Amino acid sequence: MEKVSVEDGQSENIVSDNIEQLKALFPDAFTEGGVNFDTLRQLLGDASVLDEGEEKYGLNWHGKKRARQIALTPSTGTLLPCPEESVDWGATRNLFIEGDNLEVLKLLQKSYANKVKMIYIDPPYNTGKEFIYPDKFQENLDTYLKYTGQVDDEGVKFSSNTETTGRKHTNWLNMMYPRLKLARSLLQEEGVIFISIDDHEVANLREVCDEIFGTDNFMANIIWHKRYAASNDAKGIPAMHDHILVYRKSEVFERNLLPRTEKQDGLYKYDSNDGKGRWRPDNLTVKTVSESYLYEIVNPNTGKSYPPTQGRCWLTNENKMKEWIKEGRVFFGQKGDGAPQLKRYLSEVQQGVVPTTYWSYDDVGHTDGSRKELKKLFETSAPFDNPKPIALLKQIFQISIGDEDLILDFFSGSCSTAHALMDFNKEKETNNRFIMVQLPEICAPKTDAFKAGFKTIADVGKERVRRAGVQVLEESGSSKVDVGFKVFKLSSSNINLWNPDQTDIEETLLSHEEHLIEGRTEQDVLYELLLKRGVDLAVPIENREVAGKNIYSIGYGVLFACLDETISHDQVEAIAREIVSWHTKLAPSSETHVFFRDSAFSDDVSKTNMAAILEQNGISHVRSL
Repeated sequence: MEKVSVEDGQSENIVSDNIEQLKALFPDAFTEGGVNFDTLRQLLGDASVLDEGEEKYGLNWHGKKRARQIALTPSTGTLLPCPEESVDWGATRNLFIEGDNLEVLKLLQKSYANKVKMIYIDPPYNTGKEFIYPDKFQENLDTYLKYTGQVDDEGVKFSSNTETTGRKHTNWLNMMYPRLKLARSLLQEEGVIFISIDDHEVANLREVCDEIFGTDNFMANIIWHKRYAASNDAKGIPAMHDHILVYRKSEVFERNLLPRTEKQDGLYKYDSNDGKGRWRPDNLTVKTVSESYLYEIVNPNTGKSYPPTQGRCWLTNENKMKEWIKEGRVFFGQKGDGAPQLKRYLSEVQQGVVPTTYWSYDDVGHTDGSRKELKKLFETSAPFDNPKPIALLKQIFQISIGDEDLILDFFSGSCSTAHALMDFNKEKETNNRFIMVQLPEICAPKTDAFKAGFKTIADVGKERVRRAGVQVLEESGSSKVDVGFKVFKLSSSNINLWNPDQTDIEETLLSHEEHLIEGRTEQDVLYELLLKRGVDLAVPIENREVAGKNIYSIGYGVLFACLDETISHDQVEAIAREIVSWHTKLAPSSETHVFFRDSAFSDDVSKTNMAAILEQNGISHVRSL
């Protein structure tokens, strides 16, 4: 029975994966000492691909190198399940994760790399008021709760932005860079990211995204007209808009059309009862002049000839035009004695509208309206400042997602994204799902959120999703929309990592006899296994009891686990036979892994017997924790 190594207590090791990919492409460039860069240069051949100059175009700042390294450093944390705070735990496919998003993004790499279709984030704008996220993971979340400008026991300052520190772009860039780097890895090749930002950091954000996603993958800088009126006491030139930067993962991404509006369809007000439906008159000429398209059209009712307008030509050649006239596709006025026009049928136009880079508040809402949305939902004052309008997010969904896609928001705030997605699924009858990630920022005593009884912003978000879910179900009149969510909280790993005391090896060995942290539940360990094995956290989990022990089947038999603290010699065969029977019935398409606690077995013989029975029945990947 193979024992889980120290590395299994970590998240995906991106550096190691990159080295393995490079080694597969250029094995000759690797020696026992590492990479031979001279050989690598020779293998690449073209010197133009090697950038060795000291001066180069791009955005640089103090700490950029470290920010890049932070993104590549594996996390040793885990996500603890919290069914008591969740809604419809057993059936929902939505996730709400409470914790620092940098660590969470690392932990999600194995399970969700290349699986997210769309990311929307509304990060701190660096205007002098937002929280600066700490990039130091502790064994618990206490450090993240010391908001309001205090310092922890180690003197690490977690503060609001101030004029002297936070307004410097460096802090903000160091916070954003590793998160965007990790976010890109989670996107599908067909994926896309939308980022809300204002004028303070839009230029820097554009530079960073160009570097991470590639300049060729920049799609748009959308201007959202977020306010309908400026304050009377505003100084200077008040901002009336926000930016939404859009980057695709690759050229494979295809944007969708926006729905046509009633106003647009209302232009098609004529019907000739020819079976082709409503139409509107349209110009028959074009600017690009072609000699073969220069001729006169004769009105069959009056015999009058009409040449094209000066500097233009007809839309098609003369023979085709005669066919159109015969078919009744050319319109000569209500009385039939006018100049020719084209009948543009509604049924033949593109069934949607190409999105542009200007979004009016008339179409997608404004900040005042979004606050009223939240206030109405909570039936009190809005417990969150500047939530995004539901209509804005639904327009983003319309452009970027399909019927069963995964959406991620790792600055989720009040969870407008989750609310909007549930509403979108209700309207479109789709099954898209979300992952929300939010730091448990403390609600300051003077805020409406604190007065409403919320301790953290994460608590506000969870409550909003609960209330929005009830609202969506009431409006839909059915229970088909998934309005549930599983809550997880960032914490230290369940696995005791090997960290020997060189002065007392014997005591270290004794203290590591139990490899799992005391006090953690079977469910805690089970979900860490899912993370470390790269399994979706929303995958179905079944439970059976045999010989007084719980046996779990995850993902229809892809993974089995019995995590009881004790398995006696007499219980081994019953547990093994049950796993074999269950595995045979499920017949998973991929190889099955089975996990046990290493310390659970009464002796090595019991452990060996368990592995032998499973291996004899085709289950060879048996591991202990």
